Amino acid sequence: MIRQAKYFVSDGTEPCRNLAIEEYLLHMTEEGSCILYLWRNRHTVVIGRNQNCWKECKLDLLEEEGGTFVRRCSGGGAVYHDLGNLNFTFLTTKSDYHLEKQMQVVLEAVNSFGLHARAEGRNDLVINGRKFSGNAFVEEHDRCCHHGTIMVQVDLERLSRYLKVSLKKIQSKGIDSVKARVVNLTDLNSQITVDSLQAALLEAFGRVYGLTPLRIEELDEAEIQKISQKYQSDQWKYNRFDEIGCAMEERYLWGGITLEYLIHDAVITECRAYSDAMDADFIPRIQNALTGCEFRKEAMIFRVVNIDTETEGRQRMKDDVIKMIRKNM
Repeated sequence: MIRQAKYFVSDGTEPCRNLAIEEYLLHMTEEGSCILYLWRNRHTVVIGRNQNCWKECKLDLLEEEGGTFVRRCSGGGAVYHDLGNLNFTFLTTKSDYHLEKQMQVVLEAVNSFGLHARAEGRNDLVINGRKFSGNAFVEEHDRCCHHGTIMVQVDLERLSRYLKVSLKKIQSKGIDSVKARVVNLTDLNSQITVDSLQAALLEAFGRVYGLTPLRIEELDEAEIQKISQKYQSDQWKYNRFDEIGCAMEERYLWGGITLEYLIHDAVITECRAYSDAMDADFIPRIQNALTGCEFRKEAMIFRVVNIDTETEGRQRMKDDVIKMIRKNM
């Protein structure tokens, strides 16, 4: 039974630190208490614990435009965060975990602005069939974490530009694009701001649990910095424990081409090029050039640029492969 409701609002927007605070709060969660943590990240793609970062996000483009990529501790899919997105986390012990109550806090806060939000499927909150919040979950020993996003005024152009959403996944929702699936709350009520929604969440938190929420005043900065280093590490970010399989595929006038490759420690350890092109001897040169290459767009293009071409046809094929890499990376 929850006897104490606590909350903490992060005043920073650095994603690794915010994830570290979340993990720190999870570790300090005690039986009989529920912590609500509110936080925002600047210009960030956050992927699930077990996702392939290169498959889910256009990392080069994100970094070129000053963005950050992080991996969270929970499962689920990739999401885009900016300052128009408010993130929430509920932290409890397993015996006190109550998903319906936690969802109720968010729904009551949003609906206090005259909207009609509801839960849908495994982890979505929607209004009129359009998603404004995705949720994910993690259990660590006897402690539970339920966190999610709330799209208040997210830059949808950037969201769709950085995320590589599966076409099959989009089509399964009966829509044409990820932008058509999601909605910002400000588009439904222009009076909603991140600050006003944050206040509404804290009010709903106290109302649903029947308690006056207490602010957590002090955090152990040394411990948070230690946890933050994990989220910043390449081993965690790129999941460098096993080789990851990736692929890209395009069709041109000379035929179709598929590149499949294994990645370990951000290096292409093995590449296979498949094609129905009539020039059977040129295709193996592509896979040979990319094997051992750093898995970065410019490095891969450099390798392909330096492949010898003796004819105009082979030059055309090489140019198209370069286009494919630019498009898919």
